[in-house]
Amino acid sequence: MNMISRLSWALPAFLIAISLSPSSFAEAPTKEHPNVLFIYLDDYGWRDASFMGSDFYETPNLDALAERGMVFSNAYSCAANCAPARASLLSGQYSPRHEIYNVGTERRGNPKHGTLQHIPGTDVLSTEIRTWAHQVHEAGYRTGIIGKWHLSDDPLPYGFDINVAGTHSGSPPKGYFPPHPKAPGLQDATDDEYLTDRLTDEAIRFITDNQERSWFLYLSHFAVHTPLQAKLELVAKYKAKQPGTLHDHAVMAAMIESVDEGVGRMVDTLRELGLEESTAIVFTSDNGGFGPATSMKPLRGYKGTYYEGGIREPFFVTWPGVVDAGTKCEIPIIAADLYPTFVEMTGAKLPANQPLDGVSLMPLLKQDGSLADRELYWHFPAYLQSYAVTDGQRDLLYRSRPCGIIRDGRWKLHEYFEDGGLELYDLVTDPGESSNLAVSNPIKTQALYSKLVAWRKQIGAPVPTEPNPNHDPASEAKAMQKAERKAAKP
Repeated sequence: MNMISRLSWALPAFLIAISLSPSSFAEAPTKEHPNVLFIYLDDYGWRDASFMGSDFYETPNLDALAERGMVFSNAYSCAANCAPARASLLSGQYSPRHEIYNVGTERRGNPKHGTLQHIPGTDVLSTEIRTWAHQVHEAGYRTGIIGKWHLSDDPLPYGFDINVAGTHSGSPPKGYFPPHPKAPGLQDATDDEYLTDRLTDEAIRFITDNQERSWFLYLSHFAVHTPLQAKLELVAKYKAKQPGTLHDHAVMAAMIESVDEGVGRMVDTLRELGLEESTAIVFTSDNGGFGPATSMKPLRGYKGTYYEGGIREPFFVTWPGVVDAGTKCEIPIIAADLYPTFVEMTGAKLPANQPLDGVSLMPLLKQDGSLADRELYWHFPAYLQSYAVTDGQRDLLYRSRPCGIIRDGRWKLHEYFEDGGLELYDLVTDPGESSNLAVSNPIKTQALYSKLVAWRKQIGAPVPTEPNPNHDPASEAKAMQKAERKAAKP
């Protein structure tokens, strides 16, 4: 396909103006600087794949890819829900730097409940921040985002050449079936089209159209975010299947299978085009799984909580000739690490005068070094209301109240700003965070607390201190009693 025919296809399909900048004509990928297929799922939990231990969901294509690369067992998102996790991913920064703390800036939950006034922050990633897409694009890669964006009205100013479906919306456009109003590139959807399949189709188009140049594709699936909708034939398959002890939700299983089928199709395309050996595949999710439909056990919690089930993610990298097949890594890493990793992987440059909170994972991927000892941090100065399920939360009304978290080696400390509560866990012996050691191990508690306070001061993290003017203690107590009665029912 010549350049003229490529352009004539790209304009109507992606509804964009393609810039003929020098970076549009990059050289072919190499082993050292490969193409990159970055698959980023939404609300996909730590156990939601067979290679991570699911006994009900079927993910043969993801399993095969994971087996060909390196699986990280202690990989974390920078936040427990969508928007702040994605802002940290793109910026390589902890949330106090980009100031996106929650989905939206309004108070979440009943305004009468909770003693503090939340920190609203912002809901748009500043265009002054240089994303890894900017840097990779300047290194000569064609960059594309397909799927969920959630950080502004349009992802193109953030370093991407093309955009399919990306808007400020955090949910699928009117669900997983057409029509898809205001979703760029999806206006021509047929009546029976399934959104996950369509995004895979667009990813294959992007790969095929750019097969003679270096490319970086950010495939940001809406799946498996609510609404829980799947193809009926797959739902029927899982309804007829014996439930597992960990998972048993037929619609969630069907949604996951559609993602996995798409992964298989993309791998087949890479193989057919002769690109399999020159393409690195990175796979992870934005936060923990959807509590009412899946489980991260033995981890505690789910999306929206800052217990392990809300922030620990499935993560692997497959990179032929660089990452050894069948390898595993237990060193804790965090999504902010992907920025310097992508930059080094593609031969790009780090941005000048912009702080980054992650470190490159290349020493781990190449197994020619390690990472310096460091702490990982989370900051959530807001509220996130409860699901119907409440067993993995600190209290029954909120998945999370304003808090700060530090992980240092095997140890993890939670601080809750409303009541000053501290929770210390040894994640090696207690990955489910069931035994709070804050009182029995005051020395370790104080050491981690001092580090957390110093980090907040260094990064300028705002801590909510103003009282909530709408707080109604009687209303909150009544709601808590009602939630307790509901939770006590068999």
